[in-house]
Amino acid sequence: METNVDQVADTTLRSERIAGGILPKVLNSFDMVAIFVAIVLFASNGAVVAGGAGPSAYIYWALGFITFLIPGAIVTGQLGLMFPNEGSIYIWTNKAFGPFMGFFAGFCAWWPGILVMIATGDGVVSLIQQLNSSWLTEPWQQGLMILLVIIFSFILSVLRFRVTQNFVNVVFVAYGGAILLVGLAGLLSIIGGHAAPVNYAGHNWLPVSSSWTFYGTVILALLGVEVPLNMGVEITHPRSITRYLLWGSAVVIVGYLLITFGVMTAVTPVSAQGSPAAIAQAVKSGFGAAGPVLGFIVNIIFIGFFLFNTAVYNYSFGRLLFVSGLDRRMPAVISRVNANRVPWVAVLTQTIIAAVFTIITFVITPYALNTGLKPTDLSTVIYDILQAAVTVIWCVSMVILFIDVIIIRSKYHADFVRARLAPDWVFYVCSVLGLIASAVGVYVTFTGPWTNLISYTQWILWIGGIGLISLLIGVALFFVGQHSVRRDVSDEEIIAQATA
Repeated sequence: METNVDQVADTTLRSERIAGGILPKVLNSFDMVAIFVAIVLFASNGAVVAGGAGPSAYIYWALGFITFLIPGAIVTGQLGLMFPNEGSIYIWTNKAFGPFMGFFAGFCAWWPGILVMIATGDGVVSLIQQLNSSWLTEPWQQGLMILLVIIFSFILSVLRFRVTQNFVNVVFVAYGGAILLVGLAGLLSIIGGHAAPVNYAGHNWLPVSSSWTFYGTVILALLGVEVPLNMGVEITHPRSITRYLLWGSAVVIVGYLLITFGVMTAVTPVSAQGSPAAIAQAVKSGFGAAGPVLGFIVNIIFIGFFLFNTAVYNYSFGRLLFVSGLDRRMPAVISRVNANRVPWVAVLTQTIIAAVFTIITFVITPYALNTGLKPTDLSTVIYDILQAAVTVIWCVSMVILFIDVIIIRSKYHADFVRARLAPDWVFYVCSVLGLIASAVGVYVTFTGPWTNLISYTQWILWIGGIGLISLLIGVALFFVGQHSVRRDVSDEEIIAQATA
């Protein structure tokens, strides 16, 4: 009879055995919290929800925290403690379902990181435009700026990891201070006797059918809880896993609520609250004479955040490519590390892919296609479609994550019990809530177009088509890798190739 220990041994990937000997252990609890916040806490999401949902935004945030963020943190903590390896969902799904689903889940978790790098670069563009509306008005100019941000992220990502993370930590602290200023601006507006532009009457706190889409917006804003564990073997101590999930979730909850409160209370008129520019505007309005200076500082901090945040996406998602290379499910060269023991080829690959999509979206297509739309509008449509399609794929990976924990509980029960964070029923509840929330995220993305520049039918066809093609590419990559993989290579040879 096969024992639990036998099962674990039979499903051990090569990357589980050797990744820890290639990459250095440098990440402590504070580092992990900073990475978690960089991945999950996008301040602009707080402004969007505040501007669209009114006082019911607080209810939607609470529902998102209870049904998605907290369940995701509990499930991630359990799986991370059981299998603290490089690759997070790639490893966990391999344990639960085997090689094909493991690779497929890893692809669904990796692919969003590429286009989110473009999104963070576009965030830099938007914030620069807030400094001067005449800057970066043409799509090609925006594309060039995004390319510079992506290139900067590559340079930062291949430095000695401790150096890179120190930069990220400094920006994280400044980002937290800026968010506190936004919340304080709302409080000062109330103390100063300024009437809130939003009607806080009791009935406006209740979600109504016309605003249900904002529950999906909240779910999309909370994606990424498992991403820091892409670097599982680089963590100095296992307790950092539960600590980052606890404190990181707390920071995300407080951060989103402060931004929502500050924007909703200090920004007038209400129609201006849904824009990312509303965040700096809240500070300008709430701090009186000091407002313009503090608002400028907040804007600069946010530019720095998105600049370094792009590097966080680049190095954290690059680890998924790295372990796929070690397991020979991707070309061997992709597992190469540099003298700093950083998987530089994986990061370079992502940088090139993101750069190509940027050039197509902002430089070539807006001027090459005659669609009747202005170049600026066309680049916006393409950008929105790509980001929405990737959001759907990311939600698919979360569906797999919430199923993984139930399968692993049954398949590796003894190991599950030894690392158990909560009673078994908690994980069933977390899985059900997480699956429903992820499904809502997919549904809302399809049914709530992010732009009115194309028809509803065109939106669905483009999102569905890109999503389906992306998933088929993931399947094809697995079988190509299986066909070309060499199974007679020793661990020693792979380590030598990776570190050459």
